[in-house]
Amino acid sequence: MSGWVIVAGLGPGSESLVTPEVTEALAQATDVVGYIPYVARVAPRPGLTLHPSDNRVEMDRAQHALRMAAEGKRVVVVSSGDPGVFAMASAIFEALEAAPQFLDLDIRILPGITAMLAAAARAGAPLGHDFCAINLSDNLKPFATVEKRVALAAQGDFAMAFYNPRSASRPHQFTRVLEVLRAHCDPGRLITFARAVSTADEAIRTVTLAEATPDMADMRTVVIVGNSQTRRIGPHVYTPRSAL
Repeated sequence: MSGWVIVAGLGPGSESLVTPEVTEALAQATDVVGYIPYVARVAPRPGLTLHPSDNRVEMDRAQHALRMAAEGKRVVVVSSGDPGVFAMASAIFEALEAAPQFLDLDIRILPGITAMLAAAARAGAPLGHDFCAINLSDNLKPFATVEKRVALAAQGDFAMAFYNPRSASRPHQFTRVLEVLRAHCDPGRLITFARAVSTADEAIRTVTLAEATPDMADMRTVVIVGNSQTRRIGPHVYTPRSAL
C-alpha cells in the first residue's frame, strides 16, 4: 500500500495558526476529506480533489479516506483545531478497527491548535491548573452524561472548557448546564465566552456565573469556566498553578 492517510488539525481559524507540518501535508495530498466548512479552508489546486461532507457522517468519511489510501492516494483528513480533540482522529481508528485489511496503511496524526487553547490564550491563562474539556453536544452521547460530567468536574474544582455549547436545535441544554454549575459553584465563578477566536469575528467576554446567560454562547463559542481560584488581574483571567 503506497498511499497514506494523514489526519490534520487546521487550528482555530487563522491561517497563521496552521502548523508548517500540516501545510506540507496538504501540499503533498492528492485528496482532502472533511466536514464542508473545513474542506473549504483548503485552497483548490491542480492534482487535488476535495471531498466535503456533512458533519454527521464521520465514519463514512473515515472509511472513504482509508479506501482511497489503499488505492495509492495521499489523503489528508482535515479537522478544525486539533484532530484528536472531538474530531476525526478517533473516527479513523474506529474505522480501522472495523476494517483490519487497512492496518498496513501509513496513518499519521498531525496536531493542531485546538480552540480551547486559543481561547485560553486570548483570555490569559484560565487553564493554568488542572482542567477538563467537555463536549456539550448530545449527538454522540446522552445529555444525561453531559450533565453528570459537568457536575463531577465542578465538584472536583476543575477549570472546564466547553465545546459546542448551544445550537439552534438545542438552546435549552446550555441553560441546563448553567443550572448544574450554579448548583456546585459560587456565583462569582469566572466564565469566559470566546467566540470565533483568531478570526475577524472574534469576541472575548468574561463574566461571573451569576451574570452568565445562555445567549452568550453559540456553536462558534468555546466556554471556559474557571476553578474556585481563578481570578482577574486587569484585563486578564488566570488560574494560579498552586492549589489551595
